[in-house]
Amino acid sequence: MKLTILGTGNATVTECYNTCFALSEDHRHFLVDAGGGNQILRILKDTQIPLEEIHDIFITHEHIDHLLGLFWLIRMIGQKMNQGKYEGDVRIYCHSGLISTITTIAELTIMKKVTQHIGGRIQLIPLESGDKKQILDCEVTFFDIGSTKAKQFGFSLNTRDGKKLSCCGDEPYNPCEAEYVRDSDWLMHEAFCLYSEADKFKPYEKHHSTVREACELAEELKASNLILYHTEDTRLGERKKLYSEEGKKYYSGNLFVPDDQEVFLI
Repeated sequence: MKLTILGTGNATVTECYNTCFALSEDHRHFLVDAGGGNQILRILKDTQIPLEEIHDIFITHEHIDHLLGLFWLIRMIGQKMNQGKYEGDVRIYCHSGLISTITTIAELTIMKKVTQHIGGRIQLIPLESGDKKQILDCEVTFFDIGSTKAKQFGFSLNTRDGKKLSCCGDEPYNPCEAEYVRDSDWLMHEAFCLYSEADKFKPYEKHHSTVREACELAEELKASNLILYHTEDTRLGERKKLYSEEGKKYYSGNLFVPDDQEVFLI
């Protein structure tokens, strides 16, 4: 299975795209979040992920840097449906409280000839914590991360060859996630900034963590591989080096600080 990191930045970045990624296998793609704008269309093109091959999308929560790109996907996929260029349905998964928000924004901003597919070929699938779905022929378990800002879900995915990948959303790990993320081969966790720069970026005020805390967590959970994302973007050229240097003081596994459009084999 291939993991393509489409964007790595937090909500206010301008030098990279907002955090979102895709899991891919056999010309099928599971898109997780869509960032905050229509740049998602260019990024998918650059990473050779055709819209026609995206049939599963998961939106973690309502914040604009995760949600707004979805409406460009709905628009473009809906147009392709109308043109006979998209086979099958697209399934959009999110926690149950987000369904009405997506429907309302879509109906207010997208033409009727596209939104007519919502509830038909554009399926909005509500999730409750603990729900399991089959996506890319893998079992995916969705769970509430216990956010105090806005209701947010993460997920764990078990690949066909026995690997477990867990995504903790864009907030620090909460013990309520333990049953879902323990024993992960791959752990995906936010790291707003370096611990040494916490006074500058103030991650705790925004309910985010630093590289140090994310790495201490991964060490505690004994994750074999850790991917850090949802960062600041002030020094992109040095980010990988700086974050890796700090993180390796607290984590003994394989630490990855990806750039936008970086690819991993899971």
